[in-house]
Amino acid sequence: MGATAGAVWGRVEQQDFRSRVRGTLLGVAVADALGAPVDGLTLEEIRQAYGPQGLTDLAFGHGRRGAISHHTQLTLFSVDGLIRAQVRRDTGAWHPPTDLHRAYLRWAATQRDWGPDERRKEDGWLAREEWLYARRSPARACLLGLGDDTMGTLDAPKNPGDQGPEAAARSAPFGLLVGWEPQLVLQLAVECAAQTHGHPTAYLAAGAYAVILHALARGEGLDAGVQRALALLAPRPGHQQVADALQHALGAVRQGIPTPDRIEELAGDGTAAGVLAVAVYCALVGEDVRHALCLAVNHGGPSGAAAVLTGGLLGALHGETALPPAWLAELEGRPTMLVLADDFAMEMTQGAALHSPTGYAPGWLERYPRA
Repeated sequence: MGATAGAVWGRVEQQDFRSRVRGTLLGVAVADALGAPVDGLTLEEIRQAYGPQGLTDLAFGHGRRGAISHHTQLTLFSVDGLIRAQVRRDTGAWHPPTDLHRAYLRWAATQRDWGPDERRKEDGWLAREEWLYARRSPARACLLGLGDDTMGTLDAPKNPGDQGPEAAARSAPFGLLVGWEPQLVLQLAVECAAQTHGHPTAYLAAGAYAVILHALARGEGLDAGVQRALALLAPRPGHQQVADALQHALGAVRQGIPTPDRIEELAGDGTAAGVLAVAVYCALVGEDVRHALCLAVNHGGPSGAAAVLTGGLLGALHGETALPPAWLAELEGRPTMLVLADDFAMEMTQGAALHSPTGYAPGWLERYPRA
């Protein structure tokens, strides 16, 4: 697994990139907070609870408004793992899937421990954030896949029959590796998805999502990102379900005003492919971010994951300032997300000034240990 030479980072380019990184993480999280309370409900149940227009604002869930679920938790640990991979590269140990697996194991500890273990200095700062030690409806495949230290691989994936969307829902950060070539982004997202979701539909949907978001983070359009994902999927065994779902999403855009029925049709039986199709469709037809996210949650399909994928795309496309400020104001954990986003942007654009084989900033390695 290797990376390519990155872009030349002027000040304007750094600021744009940071806005897209912030937009992606906050977009995932605020969409998660919107969709989590209605995840698993039918459209009729949503309308009974929130009125004939369905859910149009943050709702009460997990003890408060604006609470995030395991989707956001795992997305944050994806970012942590990517930073740690870059830092560990100085040691000659360059295998990002292993660093991501270690990060996901740190997430798994938040699901079983009462709180941070201050003795584990190798954990870094994110695993010491107490608010993350909360069970937020984690998918069974995530708990089983990360239930021991054995890392799932494409040759020996965890949960090989699971087609769920949860691996895709944590994969937005891979798309932020803008200095990497798209095929490498796809490969990394696929390998990391197989650590919990071993069915080709699940891990290829995660890879396709990362490639689409990668195009947006580079300043390209959504349609261009989808076409690139389709081209990269084509040689992969088992890609047809994901490719068909993406084509279906593009075709649905031309079929008139979006409706819950159309979104439910795209979602199908709730596999990763269907949820990815919903996200692409909602991001394409939404009048603005709020409208797109409301489309993504008001249907009888998997509202939580659909919203998360949609929010990541829109955040990468438009940057943080396009997100609804009233929702951000109530978002759980926003200070942590902003710090993590800025750390990621700084590592990707100025990593050489923070660490190298010959020197390092002590504070940075305390935050992101090489261990």
